[in-house]
Amino acid sequence: MAHRILAIDQGTSSSRTVIYDDSFAVLASAQQEFPQIYPQSGWVEHDPEAIWTSVQAVTRQSLRDASLAGGDISAIGITNQRETTLVWDRETGECIYNAIVWQDRRTADYCAELKHAGHETMVAAKTGLRLDPYFSATKLAWILDHVDGARARAAAGELAFGTVDCFLLWRLSGGERHCTDATNASRTMMFNIHTQEWDSELLELFDIPAALLPEVMDCAAEFGIANDECLGGNAPVLGVAGDQQAALIGQAGLEYGMTKSTYGTGCFVLANTGAAALQSEHQLLTTVAMRLRGEVSYGLEGSVFVAGSAMQWLRDELRIIDAAPESEAIAERTGVVDDVVVVPAFAGLGAPYWDPTARGAILGMSRGSGRDAIVTATLQAIAYQTRDLMDAMADDGISPSVIRVDGGMVANNWFLQFLADILETPVERPTNVESTVLGAAYLAAFQAGHVSGPEQLTENWKLDVRYEPRMAESERNALLAGWHDAVRRVRTQE
Repeated sequence: MAHRILAIDQGTSSSRTVIYDDSFAVLASAQQEFPQIYPQSGWVEHDPEAIWTSVQAVTRQSLRDASLAGGDISAIGITNQRETTLVWDRETGECIYNAIVWQDRRTADYCAELKHAGHETMVAAKTGLRLDPYFSATKLAWILDHVDGARARAAAGELAFGTVDCFLLWRLSGGERHCTDATNASRTMMFNIHTQEWDSELLELFDIPAALLPEVMDCAAEFGIANDECLGGNAPVLGVAGDQQAALIGQAGLEYGMTKSTYGTGCFVLANTGAAALQSEHQLLTTVAMRLRGEVSYGLEGSVFVAGSAMQWLRDELRIIDAAPESEAIAERTGVVDDVVVVPAFAGLGAPYWDPTARGAILGMSRGSGRDAIVTATLQAIAYQTRDLMDAMADDGISPSVIRVDGGMVANNWFLQFLADILETPVERPTNVESTVLGAAYLAAFQAGHVSGPEQLTENWKLDVRYEPRMAESERNALLAGWHDAVRRVRTQE
């Protein structure tokens, strides 16, 4: 019997579904953008109903294009933007506030207060994370403090908290399932990654009622039956993982030291550290890379908040390109820019700086600087930020011999060659660069018994292009020195 797997990828700027056959060939796919909401500087929100309706729309579209109904789907996998925080009414399923997006910085002062009070060591030891607005706990606390009656209702068990995967599971199951997976739980700053449980000391610190929290499951598990009308039939949800962990799985990064870098809205480097939960000495994050059959594999992660969204900035705010793919031709004719430096700290600086109040800048401009220099310098900035992450990882003991890349930006060949040059490490692009949604499909197929085990995922990974470093050391060092000088100029916290 032919198996059909539906993978849902709910991202920061769009929702997408892909339907795969037994060999993970794509039968149909659909994608839809949804609005970003910026109530004030540093705040980022999504309308929960816009998320939900976009997921319904792309699910219907892909099923229609594949001439399938929900009953024809043997397994569903979900991957999602992580840390984004939602709270909804358990009776109606309606959210009490907009989703507060992972990029949102409104709780920066609260995080600073907690740091000043000496709590960061405890938080890092239990969660592998830093006290930063990036993560869910302080966003959840903000909603409870700023929505009338929310705290009392939460304590009474009337409200439910979830990251986006959890919200989708609730909606798809008609309110029957309130659960998440270990990778998403590990990004909330309320989950102890060593005991694999919600942590009472952390809940007390953030004043979060335990009644809000979902059940935490393996990445491949029986998450429930999706029976929403958009499916036109019932189908089991069998795989869930946060987007970066799903991308690592999609890149077959199943062994110690294997490292991937994803270029979507942000840039995220994640290395598999196996059974060892390495504590970074250089402000990287320790996280759950995957949990399968009860066994945890940990990861070391560096997060850059702005990557592909910098291309959107060039397109939508500066209006100096019409579409992101234009940047490749511009960079090809411009060549490496060594005077203009763009620091795209639109949502602060992530690892290894963790400066939530830093803001973006364009430095080194002269009268002759123009559009092409700014576009090329923006591409270079994303590579420089990746180098910062890789240097931190090397100091923590992880020095991969190759970096596997995925995400929308990796179609840009100029960028990938520059990336290899700046990293001094070969960069590999697979034939299927949509590793995130593929990882969700792999998890669902694994739970359904459609794949024999991890070795089949490794066999399915295919190389498209390998980029070898070719830049002279003197040029690389000069470029990096200019970058680090620019970063120092925009930082507000040391």
